[in-house]
Amino acid sequence: MMRMLLFACLTAGIGLVTATHAADDPIRHLQMEAERSGRADWGHWGDQPGTYVSWSNHSNRLIPVYTFGTDLSGLQGAGSPYRDAAKLETLYGQLPENTLNPEADYFDQTDIHRLQLQAVADGAQRVVLVVFDGLDWHTTRTAAIAATGRVPYTTGRGDVFAFQRYRGAPTDFGWCVTSPANKGTTFDVDAQMVPTPGGTTPGGYDVRRGGSTPWDRLADSRYLIGKDRSCPHAVVDSAASATALCSGRKTYNKAINVDPQGQPLEPIGITLQKAGYAVGVVTSVPISHATPACAYACNVSRDDYQDLSRDLLGQPSISRRTPPAPGVDVLIGTGHGVSAKADDQQGRNFEPGNKYLADSTLQAIDAAQGGRYQVVTRTAGRRGSEVLTAAATAAIKTDRGLFGFFGTADGHLPFQTACGDYNPLGGEIGTERTAALRKKYAPIRPYTDADLTENPTLAEMTTTALDVLSSRGPFWLLIEAGDVDWASHANNIDTAIGAVSSGDAAVDALFRWIEDHGGWEDTVVIVTADHGHMFVLDDAEQFAKAAAGRLPAAE
Repeated sequence: MMRMLLFACLTAGIGLVTATHAADDPIRHLQMEAERSGRADWGHWGDQPGTYVSWSNHSNRLIPVYTFGTDLSGLQGAGSPYRDAAKLETLYGQLPENTLNPEADYFDQTDIHRLQLQAVADGAQRVVLVVFDGLDWHTTRTAAIAATGRVPYTTGRGDVFAFQRYRGAPTDFGWCVTSPANKGTTFDVDAQMVPTPGGTTPGGYDVRRGGSTPWDRLADSRYLIGKDRSCPHAVVDSAASATALCSGRKTYNKAINVDPQGQPLEPIGITLQKAGYAVGVVTSVPISHATPACAYACNVSRDDYQDLSRDLLGQPSISRRTPPAPGVDVLIGTGHGVSAKADDQQGRNFEPGNKYLADSTLQAIDAAQGGRYQVVTRTAGRRGSEVLTAAATAAIKTDRGLFGFFGTADGHLPFQTACGDYNPLGGEIGTERTAALRKKYAPIRPYTDADLTENPTLAEMTTTALDVLSSRGPFWLLIEAGDVDWASHANNIDTAIGAVSSGDAAVDALFRWIEDHGGWEDTVVIVTADHGHMFVLDDAEQFAKAAAGRLPAAE
């Protein structure tokens, strides 16, 4: 019964606010006990198996790529740039140490940009890029184990979640390198310049240390998190990785669609908009975080949030003064209710108020004030799905853009957990380190009924965006499930698993929408992640038994 309940909750995205106990919420209990004791026999974060949390940042693990309506035949094997020294030098700006591999089957993250453009060249009228921020193969498999109460696979693609099992279209599976051009580059936000390019640590990928597959047992975790001093390849951040996905270029960490010298790159959203495609962005985290920003914006710094929103919404910004780009056709995300009096990361043009969206920008874009967007924000006493649908209907009728702005007090959609409810651990237990991580990366306050009703789900945001974009002809859409990353930074496997589930519900909604709107003949979907983390499942069988309720969760 427990296994069936977990599977139903995880795959359908059911949300229930309940009191939690080990018997009815075993994954939460596993997380709680690991935080309380500082160790867990079944898993750990980082490179120290005896310590539950020893690393809270990204990794350079190879990242899975799932395609639907197209394949990866031109990218893998003989097509890999990692087999060609000249291509590697072009890719990284120099030939990275220990990176050339004549037997590479993996490709590069920048190739996904090329794959999208090739789909358009081949006649695709609907192209969708789904990015699970922070989701690697190991976290996906752990979520699949929690969903099924067993170990469903040990290598390969898997078949538990919609993005793994769907066969309604031709599909392919591969994996790519995410390492950036470099880390440690300094920049000037106000001048939009990189005074001294090159950074402190170059990128690259050593297959002998990182592994030839995402599940390679020989992978060296110290190397993958940048702690191997003999080969310290830079570990990617979300800005450099999303720039690779959306502009096809490697760059420095923190860059939004600028090259390693700070020169602007054209993101795919603008490229395809020029070609007559409507462009949309949907995210479960703030609208101008790195991944959604890279769909359309340009800036030397990912932290210049208000300017990134100006770019996304077609307003003059520090990087695009005159004329700005027209703006995306649909932008739905979060950040509502997050205010700041000052922010020294955002430059001299920061406006006190909402951290992610300046009040002047909201007024300028609002159709009620003469702007081009139908604007909808979280509304007290109204269901988020209903106000979003109403705004979308008006946007379609009037041929306006759609801007939806939602979220909790901490800037994101409510975090779902492994059992499908919205009751994540909030810092009441654990070590000082885990409490500090949660405060920095994933602050959690108890959700109110209003938090759950006044916000749409990521799946609802997705289908709404599809409805509006499809009313205008061909389109490109970026969908980001951003909370996998937040959960992983906080070293919380319970919310990481829940985030896989809520993101997969959006993918499932996407697939059903495609089937109901003409099918796959002219449609391409790519599902991937921007980077990985470093969760290690040490004992999959024990974790599976606990998830299924066949062992006491504390065992």
